[in-house]
Amino acid sequence: MLERDIEKKLVSEVTKRGGMVIKQNGLDGIPDRLILAPLGLCAFVELKAPGKKPRKLQSHRKKQIETLGFDVYVVDSVEGIQELIRRLF
Repeated sequence: MLERDIEKKLVSEVTKRGGMVIKQNGLDGIPDRLILAPLGLCAFVELKAPGKKPRKLQSHRKKQIETLGFDVYVVDSVEGIQELIRRLF
């Protein structure tokens, strides 16, 4: 499974539950997607191919964002998507 396959599945699962998926860009290392869920919940998501790990800058940005009080998930599998969905919806 490729990263883009995981991304498509994430977008599908979030939108069918009434959430929004926003593609991130503009800042190096920022997580790939911002998920907006009902009731004002949100989370940042860094997508990876199965078994791949975030780069050093991505890990740094993850910590920065978490320090501000936001949830950041690294998702590299369908199981990871399911866990994210359970937490947000």
